[in-house]
Amino acid sequence: MRRGSAIAAFVAAVALALLLPASAASADSIRDREYWLSDYGIERAWATTRGEGVKIAVIDSGVDGSVRELQGAVAGGTDFSGSGGANGQTPIGDDSAHGTLVASLLVGRGTGAGTGVIGVAPDAQVLSISVGFGAQATDADDQIAKAVRWAVDHGAKVINMSLTRNTLDWPQSWDSAFLYAMKKNVVVVAAAGNRGSGTDEVGAPATMPGVLAVAGVDQSQNASFDASSQGITIGVAAPSEGLVGVGPGGQYLLWSGTSGAAPLVSGIAALVIAAHPGISADDVIQRIVSTATPKGSPSPGPIYGHGLVNAEAAVTRDVAHATENPLGSLTDWVRLHRRAEAAPIPTSSPEPSAPVTATPTTAVANRDGNAGFPPSTQELRSTAIPLAVYAGLGVSVIAVVIGAVRHFKRLRNRH
Repeated sequence: MRRGSAIAAFVAAVALALLLPASAASADSIRDREYWLSDYGIERAWATTRGEGVKIAVIDSGVDGSVRELQGAVAGGTDFSGSGGANGQTPIGDDSAHGTLVASLLVGRGTGAGTGVIGVAPDAQVLSISVGFGAQATDADDQIAKAVRWAVDHGAKVINMSLTRNTLDWPQSWDSAFLYAMKKNVVVVAAAGNRGSGTDEVGAPATMPGVLAVAGVDQSQNASFDASSQGITIGVAAPSEGLVGVGPGGQYLLWSGTSGAAPLVSGIAALVIAAHPGISADDVIQRIVSTATPKGSPSPGPIYGHGLVNAEAAVTRDVAHATENPLGSLTDWVRLHRRAEAAPIPTSSPEPSAPVTATPTTAVANRDGNAGFPPSTQELRSTAIPLAVYAGLGVSVIAVVIGAVRHFKRLRNRH
């Protein structure tokens, strides 16, 4: 894919964001709208942990850390777009509210007891890494690779990527960046994308082995048609409709899309990490996928993955230790597929390096560009001269046979 095409292919995985009417936007009514807190075991998981001490990188449009719910929640950040703030907290792009919405679902602190937006892991912190997509952006692929490495180097234990490349494949620069994160024990969570935004099937990074890809469901816990997509790499499903978050300037927004489902799962990953100090990234993913409530058939499947995420179970249930990432090995994929891509493709059949028995057709096919008429000097030496010798011998044999036949006829006639 050309650089310009790659940039254009990046789209935020959000489907819809609407400003809530002022009459419906009181802080307590906002908290009341967060149905996922009770329906998916998040409030019950808080009896064990609220994510303290865990940093979650948000690679997105930038997080406005000045909004009330996010004050003190942004631990640092940077910009790779060239148009954002040095600390990653200047929202950029056509959908500048996106990163702040994502962060509010992750680590929102609310505005008081039972009021305002509260995140899944309200005692965790985010690193805001702003990246830019579009015609004026620098290479988006390169931005993502750099952002992943920066997140790892600055202490992130979870990386949330509410974006999609809209292609099944990804650039080689992502191989080393994502492997760097996985080898440093970092959980990478990615949105599956939305049919309503033109993503008919899951795209990278959600197609990458080892990445926890998140699909979306509606408030009835059924697959969302517009606010999700499907594919065989789906890990789990989480709410992607009827979401409420806070945007830049403190505006409350009603939104939908796997952009919102992904941070709900990233927040659960932070709860698991806080509850189990020293846990490996593979074990975090193992806990999330193995404790999900099965949904659909087959399970795991391309619509719900292993099922509906369950925060309480992921944090508290006894789960067998993972000997490898349950979502596949990026290392193995790179070893197999990149080597195959790099294998040279022959442009012509090679000349045999040793004498072989071959039919005339094969011999002609194995020749280089000299085959044809008139014959070359080498061909005359190797073909015409031996044929002349064989022809001469043949004529001599025929003459002897004819002479012998005539001789026997004369003898028979005498008698």
